[in-house]
Amino acid sequence: MALGGDTVALRLCLERILPPRRERPAHFALPELRSPADAAAAIAAIAAAVADGDLTPSEAGELAKLVDTYVRTPETSDFDRRLRAVEEKTSQIYLR
Repeated sequence: MALGGDTVALRLCLERILPPRRERPAHFALPELRSPADAAAAIAAIAAAVADGDLTPSEAGELAKLVDTYVRTPETSDFDRRLRAVEEKTSQIYLR
């Protein structure tokens, strides 16, 4: 029907291929994150943007998740590095 020129059918097909955007881009200057210590400033800026009405609470929640992920990434990398070191030492003990 869409190929036949039915605009409603065409719209339905296009919505399945490319769904309408539900979220708006958040134009917000997140402070630069160079280390986990910068997370407090980022969260404070997010809270201030909500208080000023520049961000919705749900947008702030998504940005807070982003900051949390940034903070946890080095912890995960460090844990993986330490685990590999322990496994290497353990395997050397068993190989002796």
